[in-house]
Amino acid sequence: MCGLGGEVTFDGRDADVSAVSRMGACMTDRGPDGHGLWSDGRVALGHRRLKIIDLSERSAQPMHDQALGLTIVFNGCIYNYRELRRELEGLGHAFATDGDTEVILKAWAEWGEDAPRRFLGMFAFAIHERETGRLALVRDRFGIKPLYLAETPGRLRFASTLQALVAAGEVDTALDPVAVEFFMRFHAVVPPPWTLLKGVRKLPPATVRIIEPDGRFREHRYWDLSFRRDAADERRSAAEWEEMVLAALKTAVARRMVADVPVGVLLSGGLDSSLIVGLLAEAGQAGLKTFSVGFETVDDFIGDEFVYSDLIASHYDTDHTRIFVPSSDLIAALPDCFRAMSEPMVSYDNVGFFLLSREVAKHVTVVQSGQGADEVFAGYHWYPKLAGSRHPVAGYMAAFADRDHAGLAELLDPAARADRDVPTDFVARHMAESGAADPVDKALHIDATVMLVDDPVKRVDNMTMASSLEARVPFLDHELVELAARIPSPLKLGDGGKKVLKDVARRIIPSAVIDRPKGYFPVPALKYIEGPVLEMVRDALGSRTARERGLFRREAIDRLIADPKGDITPLGGSTLWQVATLEIWLQTHLPS
Repeated sequence: MCGLGGEVTFDGRDADVSAVSRMGACMTDRGPDGHGLWSDGRVALGHRRLKIIDLSERSAQPMHDQALGLTIVFNGCIYNYRELRRELEGLGHAFATDGDTEVILKAWAEWGEDAPRRFLGMFAFAIHERETGRLALVRDRFGIKPLYLAETPGRLRFASTLQALVAAGEVDTALDPVAVEFFMRFHAVVPPPWTLLKGVRKLPPATVRIIEPDGRFREHRYWDLSFRRDAADERRSAAEWEEMVLAALKTAVARRMVADVPVGVLLSGGLDSSLIVGLLAEAGQAGLKTFSVGFETVDDFIGDEFVYSDLIASHYDTDHTRIFVPSSDLIAALPDCFRAMSEPMVSYDNVGFFLLSREVAKHVTVVQSGQGADEVFAGYHWYPKLAGSRHPVAGYMAAFADRDHAGLAELLDPAARADRDVPTDFVARHMAESGAADPVDKALHIDATVMLVDDPVKRVDNMTMASSLEARVPFLDHELVELAARIPSPLKLGDGGKKVLKDVARRIIPSAVIDRPKGYFPVPALKYIEGPVLEMVRDALGSRTARERGLFRREAIDRLIADPKGDITPLGGSTLWQVATLEIWLQTHLPS
């Protein structure tokens, strides 16, 4: 887990090494254990390192293979690097390190653009080919590792964070109306290639982009999630699916223990993280470190789930750490939490993950986390509503969208709005191209490949990396996800959602954790915007900077502040918090 950045020019200029250096200085938290910078005329690459695999300096980056003429910067982890190394050694390749970075280099030399298909893991990397002058940019299947792009005439820059590109300079920081429309309507999810800034884009997940020396490029998706089922799948019994899911889960969790440092687990007390702990315990992991966070209770809203995380920790005798955060500490951490966001995110649990990660990083460098299970095994409330629907796009937008295109006009200044209903068109196009026939499968496809990437996955990456902590997500093992996609939706929708996963879990963990009401990361102090939080919101939205930006209609802001709890989205979010999140993020990262 690291931070990378670079620049390539197409007009005869040398790459700006000082700009790449500024990128690296912005990403110290992503890689506190080392840094490197390399340039060769029109190309410059920079790297910040967090040591996880091969702790020696031999695996420092940028990494060069002089014989192959390849140079790489890489962020992530290839879990099957040892198996790939043995295969590559059999093909005649010799290795000078014990890490996964060199495996990517040799794999690229051997298999070229097909190499990413062989990688099991999370990754974003850039490889420069000396002989061709080409640069390859690659991102993992679920976009677990980020990669941002800034293109100007004659030049392309790229980095692990949006802020690094802004720090490099010469970026168009004007707001993109299409991205603002997504943010305000699609629960803050801004899918690639967009970001809020006109001058910054994102490489889509599962994508290889090959950039020629003259700036022309081509890109392709090397993977997509298929929901097609063959005749054997249709005949398969529930018990058979459970056996297959259990085997795939065991493999996914075991893969993510590959490290040269200890690996812990973020234990919320919910089904997903508890199942990870149970599977590791069954596999013989002793002394496993687990961590839970809780907050103060506000009114009737309980701020922790310690009763469930304690149950699991006690059942498996883990080395468990409870982290209790008073509301005063939570509110004090909000500025740092916003600084950690590569893009603005509205979920209340951002600050929970931020504070949890800060404490966990004092104990371990790597953790497994349970994100992704709801999007893979149909745990959200909108999936049953879509079963049998003849209008899945409308049904999905009714459940997920915060407001319609017309409703957004009540909040945004006309100059900041898109001129058409982009999110609905996006969902319709995605569902049509998904290859899925079942409306539930259509929703699962967009959630697993779009919503998941730019909400929970991005949240976990940003908040853990702010504390130099690597998070691994076994429920996004692509082989497990492919298996889950083949399971007929009724076997997932039963039992309040995630039925097949719950049935698997009953073989592993106590039923009290499985049969409990569905929980979310509870952060009561932000669910109710009052007191110090309301003051912070009022100050941000009433500031001269906000007024001069003119993004939101003043009458709408005044109405929201007068009744902070009065405007709630279909997913239970606060419109006031959503508006404030966008403005505070802009003030944090683009000060006037």
